[in-house]
Amino acid sequence: MNAAGRGHTAAGASRGGFRAERAADGRYRWQLKAPNGRVVAITPAVFETAGEAERGFDGLRATAAGLTARITHVREGIGWIWVVPGSRALPEVRSSRAYERYATCQNAFRRFVVLLSKQPPRELPEPAVTSRRTDGR
Repeated sequence: MNAAGRGHTAAGASRGGFRAERAADGRYRWQLKAPNGRVVAITPAVFETAGEAERGFDGLRATAAGLTARITHVREGIGWIWVVPGSRALPEVRSSRAYERYATCQNAFRRFVVLLSKQPPRELPEPAVTSRRTDGR
């Protein structure tokens, strides 16, 4: 967490970039901000640690070129959102807001993919693995 207790940010990402934030339930979610500071995408999935959230983001970043979105009309209100389906019941990532026009939503997804692919790979510590001796002791 940063000094304000507001989550983890990538170096130089004060206005834009990846950010993992702790939710009220103690779990983590991540978001991606554009260079102008506007939140572009959020993950509805929850992670137990900030490291898990960072690994989830990095996995998505690695596959940015092959991502496809499902564009749907919002259930309540007016507008369209884009959603990248995940392997679990929840979407992997979705737009942070609804767009008035279908075409605007499509363009927003394209901009998200470009922004995602420009994010640097994260240097993450490997999850702890218990060592096993092979010399019989």
